[in-house]
Amino acid sequence: MTVSPGTVGPAQVARWLARGARDLGRAPLASLAHGLVFTIVALAILGIGWNHGWLLAGAFTGFVLPAPALATGLYELSRRLERGDSATLRDAIGAWRAASPALLRFGALLAVIGTAWVGFCWLVVRASVGSGAAAAGASSVGGVDALLHLFAHERGAALFVAWLVAGGLVAAIVFAIGVVSVPMLLERRVTLRDAVLASVRVVGEHPVTMALWAAVIMAATLAAALSVVGWVLVVPVLGHASWHAYRDLVGEGAPPAGTPSAAR
Repeated sequence: MTVSPGTVGPAQVARWLARGARDLGRAPLASLAHGLVFTIVALAILGIGWNHGWLLAGAFTGFVLPAPALATGLYELSRRLERGDSATLRDAIGAWRAASPALLRFGALLAVIGTAWVGFCWLVVRASVGSGAAAAGASSVGGVDALLHLFAHERGAALFVAWLVAGGLVAAIVFAIGVVSVPMLLERRVTLRDAVLASVRVVGEHPVTMALWAAVIMAATLAAALSVVGWVLVVPVLGHASWHAYRDLVGEGAPPAGTPSAAR
């Protein structure tokens, strides 16, 4: 059951999480499979980047940026549960096979943003150690210990703050354009532009609720990142909860007024 988009308040965030946990319980195997994939990717990044601090700093934070699109299967599971249909891993995979070109383009856009973030992190680390061949070598092969030591210095600390600010800005942009656009592209035949504009409009219309929802996602993501294996549970709960957030924020029915009938 959804609420009127105009009455969505901060209290709804707890309900979204509760509904997300409920959907996880109703389709555990398919849901946990998504979390397991994220965990495997996180462990792979951790293993590859442990001796390359710049890569770990960028990739371990950047790989979550495409998450709104990667959670498409979870949105499909929640949609099917909502309708009383089957909700299996095959159904989730089928959502990707039937994905509209607009949804695939949005996923590619988020992947480009994530890749650009990794490059930015490399530039931050290199700027922290200075210039020249020695700096290039340090920024390429320094491990996690070297990275932490680097940011402990005055110059590195200033750039670390800049890195955090830039990361927050990128995350805010991705959140604003993706909070309801992917579920909308999955459910409705709308253009990518209309979906993104609808997502930004939702954020503007519910600033307090959306700020709280973003903070919850950030906190849960940080907790999962610190434990790594926490992705197994965090990913499906947030993915399912995001579908219910979309339902409450946008509602059901036909595409918004002025939206073309088919995605381009």
